[in-house]
Amino acid sequence: MPLRGKLLIADPSLRDGTFKRAVILLTDHSPEQGSSGLILNQPTGRVVGEFLKRKEFSQLRHLAVHEGGPVLHDQLTFASFWWSQKLGLRWALRISAKQAAQHAHRPGRIVRAFIGYSGWTIGQLENELLHHSWIPVGPQPDLLGHDHDRSLWPVLLRNLSPLHRILAEAPTDPFLN
Repeated sequence: MPLRGKLLIADPSLRDGTFKRAVILLTDHSPEQGSSGLILNQPTGRVVGEFLKRKEFSQLRHLAVHEGGPVLHDQLTFASFWWSQKLGLRWALRISAKQAAQHAHRPGRIVRAFIGYSGWTIGQLENELLHHSWIPVGPQPDLLGHDHDRSLWPVLLRNLSPLHRILAEAPTDPFLN
């Protein structure tokens, strides 16, 4: 099954801190080389200006920084996302600050800064899918209109089925009820 471009919605049973209730855009997938993606719904509460002080980044200083994943967590990268009626969700990764500023001024595009990314070695993601750790879904045109924070996970999950709706509305830890 081609997975590149799919969203990976963390199964409610996935309790790892980094991936708990995560929504990941799978930007690359190859059974022979592994997979990588970006967590879309984990803003850090920080902005680019806290990390990059030089003048070339001034247009992006108020841009929210998101947790992209645990790999190369010491790197900040820019990405742009847009919806194509013909091709669906499109993206440009690891773009320069100048390109990010240009993308930010184009209608229908969103620009994000990410710390790190999510990565899987050969066969690792396929194994996690076999164990139902992730729910792969195709992105819908309204994805870019949603807030890309913790509220994205239940929004996407509740639309999958009646069971998923119940899971999306359950408390984070039902044992504390």
